[in-house]
Amino acid sequence: MALIQFTRNYRDLSTDAGFQFEFFCDRCGNGYQTEFQASAMGTATNILDAASNLFGGALGKAANVARGVRSAGWEKAHDNAFAEAVEEAKPHFHKCKRCGKWVDDDCWNNGRSLCKDCAPDMQEEMSSIQVQAAIRDAQEKADTVDYVSADQFKQTIVTTCPHCGAKASGGKFCQECGKPLAAEKFCKNCGAKMEAGAKFCAECGTKQ
Repeated sequence: MALIQFTRNYRDLSTDAGFQFEFFCDRCGNGYQTEFQASAMGTATNILDAASNLFGGALGKAANVARGVRSAGWEKAHDNAFAEAVEEAKPHFHKCKRCGKWVDDDCWNNGRSLCKDCAPDMQEEMSSIQVQAAIRDAQEKADTVDYVSADQFKQTIVTTCPHCGAKASGGKFCQECGKPLAAEKFCKNCGAKMEAGAKFCAECGTKQ
């Protein structure tokens, strides 16, 4: 008995109407879909079903018998269709003699007659290594750059007035509404004046 090929990397799309299969590359997952093969037995059963709906009686019994026969006949036809589908798909795949994987042209190293997992394409590997080296080099250079210069601290810092929302570029009071730019904060318990970022009152200890 011949060995069965493509035992794990395929999907059966067959129905009562016919047979069709998808085969996949074991490495990248790309696939090939075979031509649809109509099932003569499925067609005959559908005809009997349609006739039984019109006339009933003996034709209805015949449709039921056809379904019973199909369980064996359809399976045999299915096996034959799968064997034909394998032959149709094989030209689009290569079997690696080292690991046994079925791979497509993109995952096959023609020079080594092995899949690219077993025999990587050196040109592709070198290209990948160069890209990774360039990324590491860029990261190392980025780590040594001082992104905050002294000139930045000499620039005028623009803030927003907490009362009217106007832009302010220095000073203690807003040029639009005249109120202090530093918002004052008071304890909600005792009313004592507090620092803007304080979480507890320094006078009574109440959490704000």
